Amino acid sequence: MKVILFGATGMIGQGVLRECLRAADVERVLVIGRTATGVIDPKVEELVRDDLYDLAPVADRLAGYDACLFCLGISSVGMSEDEYRRITYDLTLGVARTLVEVGPGMRFVYVTGAGTDSSEQGRTMWARVKGQTENALLALPLDAYMFRPGYIQPMHGVKSKTRLYRSIYAVVSPLYPVLRRAAPKFVTSNDTIGRAMLAVARAGFAKHVLETVDINALGN
Repeated sequence: MKVILFGATGMIGQGVLRECLRAADVERVLVIGRTATGVIDPKVEELVRDDLYDLAPVADRLAGYDACLFCLGISSVGMSEDEYRRITYDLTLGVARTLVEVGPGMRFVYVTGAGTDSSEQGRTMWARVKGQTENALLALPLDAYMFRPGYIQPMHGVKSKTRLYRSIYAVVSPLYPVLRRAAPKFVTSNDTIGRAMLAVARAGFAKHVLETVDINALGN
């Protein structure tokens, strides 16, 4: 299986990349981002671009892959709706539309979040924009799947880029095993998400919107 990975330097993406490298059936990973991961592995090919909004100049390099694992995202804290929408909606849909051109029907696995607003009408800005993004992806001729994890525990030394989240993890991390047992419907980890994304990339899933309980069932 050959996969494209966006967001490999982020907390979720690092876990997904690790699972790609550990999976025997993943023969190639094309990592696309603004900065290099620094990962040296025969499976990995990196495509570093300052402008991810326009992939037309490198579209030919995206052909021949089985799935795209899209983990690129940003916290909405301190952002206006227009700023957040440009990154969350415009960037994601730009990538997806390029993939439609080079590989229609490709599996596209997108990480959103628990509480995403599919109605697009709610008061919570990030949930509304995520809902718009999900709906637009599901309308494209891609085999698209939405991952809606709740609390995500970073594993294997991975740290969030967001200072607020790092503070939260410093407090919550020691309690993670207890939380996982007590609230399996709301708690997962970045490596579990990675294994679940690969499972969907291989075989699809009965539902196109997956909550934490689905992610854990696939990734454990």
